[in-house]
Amino acid sequence: MPKVTGQSQPHVVLLFVDDWGWSDVGFRNDRFLTPHIDQLKQEGMEFTRAYIPTPTCSPSRASLLTGKEAIRLEMPRHIEQKNKDGTNDEKYNYWKTDPAQMPSINWLPLEEQTYAEVLKEQGYYNMFIGKWHLGHEPYYPIYQGFDAMFGTGNWGHPKSYYPDFFKDDLLEDYSDAYLTDVLTDKAVEFISDYDKDVPFMMSLWYYNVHSPHVGRKDLVEQFLEKGYSDKEATYAAMVASMDTSVGRVRRALKDKGIDKNTVVLLISDQGGFFSNAPLSGGKIGGNTLGEGGARVPFLVYYPGVTTPGAVSDTPIQTIDVFPTLAEIASGNRYNSDDIQGVSLMPELKGKKLKSRDLFFYRSYEDQYAAILSGAWKLIKYRSGTYELFNVADDISEHTNQIGTGLPIEKTLKSKLRKWENRAVPTYE
Repeated sequence: MPKVTGQSQPHVVLLFVDDWGWSDVGFRNDRFLTPHIDQLKQEGMEFTRAYIPTPTCSPSRASLLTGKEAIRLEMPRHIEQKNKDGTNDEKYNYWKTDPAQMPSINWLPLEEQTYAEVLKEQGYYNMFIGKWHLGHEPYYPIYQGFDAMFGTGNWGHPKSYYPDFFKDDLLEDYSDAYLTDVLTDKAVEFISDYDKDVPFMMSLWYYNVHSPHVGRKDLVEQFLEKGYSDKEATYAAMVASMDTSVGRVRRALKDKGIDKNTVVLLISDQGGFFSNAPLSGGKIGGNTLGEGGARVPFLVYYPGVTTPGAVSDTPIQTIDVFPTLAEIASGNRYNSDDIQGVSLMPELKGKKLKSRDLFFYRSYEDQYAAILSGAWKLIKYRSGTYELFNVADDISEHTNQIGTGLPIEKTLKSKLRKWENRAVPTYE
């Protein structure tokens, strides 16, 4: 891939939120206050049918970084922190209630190519801030293509969003600070002080809005005064603090004078912990491959490329971020048979991607695999049952059309079976 230099290479900011539901945003649900995210939608482009191939903490991150379906990386579940310091030096973990007892790797192998490594080849400086959850110290971001990192440890979530944040000495020099603000301060500082003559790519991966559910105190009070219950106020405050962070990052870009040459992406890693209505399912409850668990917010602002207020209803997955970033950095299409993602540049430019099937896999409970083909989604259970929904017409997945004689049922069962044979590792 030839290297591109100069103004044609924009800076890139990737904001990745934890457990932020598709419905948990002001422009869809007025119970949430998200003016900065609403503005990003107005100025950028929204993908309304964006999905996570394995909607779970660690696998979602692995797919985003590599452009690969997480199951092909042997990661159908989250990385477990076995030791007191959050490390785990055992290669695989097992889930007690997983019917298949599928092994799941406890780190992202260093030989996997990340978007940071691809952008580094194009001359980018890569900064990582926040939650990693892709392995302990030998597998940290600085060994996966990032030049520097901040706020990154072994933990999948904090002990609290107020000090002490974690069970170790990570970010220990703070008093009465809110964790999201600490990370955002660093992001703003990085942007403001950046003085290198090469473009940067900043990955800010929030711990918000993952549990423990602890809202910023002043924001909690604001929602309590509006009549919210304690639980509602706490979660709305967590979302609002993340929205404030988005606004601060974008303001820093503008103050630096680089906002018109910076691509901003805002994405969530899986569906929400609470209600995801009108979508069914969510992070917990055994229906994570339902729309509420697998479909996530996905916004892109690419000045001079995306049309303000543009909306795409083309089904995409976060595996598409890797080749998209590669094309943004190089100016050329990223061609590789090693990844499953495709570049979103045609959609960003107002064209349509070639239609394709999207696949899902996780290994915690009975429900474990799915295929999305246009309007139709087939969900498979280890107990032998299936569900079939037209998610374009039935966004809440109320009407299961399995056994109604639709030809699409046989077609999708066959496609899903063939994909499993190709993608799912086998163990003796």
